[in-house]
This record gives sequence, C-alpha cells and structure tokens, in this order.
Amino acid sequence: MALSRFKGKTVLITGAGTGIGRAAALRLAAEDAQLVLVGRRRAILDHLVAEIDSAGGAAVAIACDIAQGDAVAAAVAETMTRFTRLDALFANAGVLDAFKPLAQTEIADFDGLIATNLCGTFLTIKHCLPFLAGGAIVINASWTANGVMPGAGAYAATKGALLAMMRTLAVEQGPRNLRVNAINPGIILTPMAADVLSPDLAARLAAHTALRRNGTPEDVAGTVAWLLSDDAAFVTGQEITIDGGYTIGGLRL
Repeated sequence: MALSRFKGKTVLITGAGTGIGRAAALRLAAEDAQLVLVGRRRAILDHLVAEIDSAGGAAVAIACDIAQGDAVAAAVAETMTRFTRLDALFANAGVLDAFKPLAQTEIADFDGLIATNLCGTFLTIKHCLPFLAGGAIVINASWTANGVMPGAGAYAATKGALLAMMRTLAVEQGPRNLRVNAINPGIILTPMAADVLSPDLAARLAAHTALRRNGTPEDVAGTVAWLLSDDAAFVTGQEITIDGGYTIGGLRL
C-alpha cells in the first residue's frame, strides 16, 4: 500500500530543481504533499512541476535566491497565498564551489558559501518559522561536517555551522512542537557532485563504502520524508548520516 503521510500538508523545498531536492520533491509528491519548489532556475522547476502535475500531484515553482532575504520572504508569502498553510521545510539548497586546500583558500572564497549555505538556510528558516507550528524542518548538511574531504574545508565549515544551528533551533522551537533535524549525505551522485568527482575518484570512493557503491538522490529522499513525517514525531535535534557506511571506517577487504 502506498504511503500517504502528507495528505493535506504543504512542504517547501529549497534547491528543488535537481539532485536531492528533486528526488525529495518526487517522493513527497507521491505521498500526497502539496509542494512549494524553490530554486534559482525557473525552467528546471517548471519542468518538475509539470511532472508532478501529470502524476496527479500539486506543486508550485518559485524562482528565488535564498541568499536574498526579501526574495525568501516573498516566496514564503506566495506559499501562504497559494496553499494557506506550511507544515514542513526541507532546507536543501547549497553550493560547493571549487576544491582547494585551506592553506590556499582566500577569505573571499568563503563569501558565496556562507551567503548560500549558512545565511541562505538561516533566512529560509527564519521566514518560515512563523507558519511552522507543530511541523518539521530538515536541514541538508553534509558528511564533511564530521569527516574530512581534503579540499572541501571551507564548504565543510559552513555545513558544520548548520549542525550547530540545527541543535539550537531544536531546543528553542521544541516548545512549539516544531521538530528540527539534519541529514548528512555522503557521496551522493548529484549534478553538483559530478562537477568535482572524476569517474576514477567516484569509483575509488565507492570501493571504500561498506555497501560498495555511491549513493543516489533517491537514497536520501526516503530519510527526508521520514523526518518530515509524523512517523518521526519524537525525533528532534538529531543528525542522520546517509552514506552507505562510507564514514564508519574499518578495513575494506
């Protein structure tokens, strides 16, 4: 029997056009969620809306750069106009930028990462909070917040900050029955990952993973759906690593 945990509920997803955001949108639509799909590229979002609509779902696309507070506020206002309610948020949007050792990183290299990954996520949550009572937030962090990917130090720093923010929000918003959790995806074969992973490197990473493969966006979407659903009604302030066993170490024979 197909799940229908989100019937009558509205979920806002940032970075919804591709990768994990897109997979989560399709998973939530299959569970009857009304979706607000936010991203910077309207054409990609419109294509996803058409796909969801053709399957009998309900979705609206909003072009928005989450680093712009006024744009985020307008997106949330449009959400309330369209659906009159907001029950859950998947704060998924993020950027990776070029890999370089921290010794070669300039202070300017942090600007875009902080603007989107940290401040953009904060702005999204801030503007959604007044409408999220008794709902759930999931923040997309990264396995690099607790592990090490040489060359991704600046990116990892922003993701580690998100985990600290998640825990604080969980305590502050708990009295409103609002749950806040984070996911730490591992090596997930998204378009963003494809920009930095050569086929050889991807194969070597897969060989180090306990399940002997890299992940797909669909591998992450189910955990996002669970955390946003009432099935996780007593789960808050937690981070869940979705990496096929990549970070647990141990000898790979």
